[in-house]
Order: sequence, then C-alpha cells, then structure tokens
Amino acid sequence: MSIEITTEKDGKLRQRVSIESFDDLLVDVPTAFGGDGLAPDPHDYFDLSLGACKAITSRMYAQRKEWPLDGVSVKVTRDERDERKGVYRLDVAMTFHGIEDPERLARLEEISHKCPIHRLMTTSTVEITTRTLAPTAQT
Repeated sequence: MSIEITTEKDGKLRQRVSIESFDDLLVDVPTAFGGDGLAPDPHDYFDLSLGACKAITSRMYAQRKEWPLDGVSVKVTRDERDERKGVYRLDVAMTFHGIEDPERLARLEEISHKCPIHRLMTTSTVEITTRTLAPTAQT
C-alpha cells in the first residue's frame, strides 16, 4: 500500500493525502509556523494513530471475550517540550464505557499497550529511505 501526498495549490503549506479507497485527508501546520492552520498537522496524525489503535485493539479484545464494552473514549495529550532533545511524551487517558469490573478495566488497558502502533512507537527500529524523483509533466 502506498500513500500519496501532494501540495495543495491554494494553501501555503497544506498537503492533500490520498490513500487508496478512502476520502482524501488534509495536513497543514498552524499559522504560527507559516501554514493556514486549516487541517491537523503531522504531529496530530502521529498522536491520533496511537489513540485510535489503542481503542480498536481494546474493542477487538472485548468483543472476543464477549464483554459488554459499549465504546472507548481516548484523550491523547502531547508534551513536545523536549522533542528536540529526543523525548516526545504522549499521555493517553482511556475510558471504557460499559465495563465496571476493575480487573477487566486493567486488562483492557494492558491490552491497549499491545496495539500495533504502540509497539511500533516503543519497540521498533524504523528505517526510512527517502529518494528524489524527477517531476512528471502535469496534464
């Protein structure tokens, strides 16, 4: 699978993201950084991927166990003060609606740590290869 990102012609820094079979997404940066501030910034997408993955993983587990989980609310709070020093902190607060048993709540939180994005962010070595291609003619 590939994701294509293209600069929006009418935006300062705004980008249009195309993912096969889905509606396009927009990515921008706040006006303080030279953007239009009309869409989430790349950090937002990074953070939300963690929260969404944790919610999905927890729901899948509860469904498999046939627990009465009505839904999951997740709040991800970013602390980027030390990002330039190599430390990026995310505080994830989860609410599991419909579950009251403390043992089940603890298990759902534990399971959320096993979501693929959490593991990717905390235990993987990510290798990135960047190449420059010649521009193609616009038609």
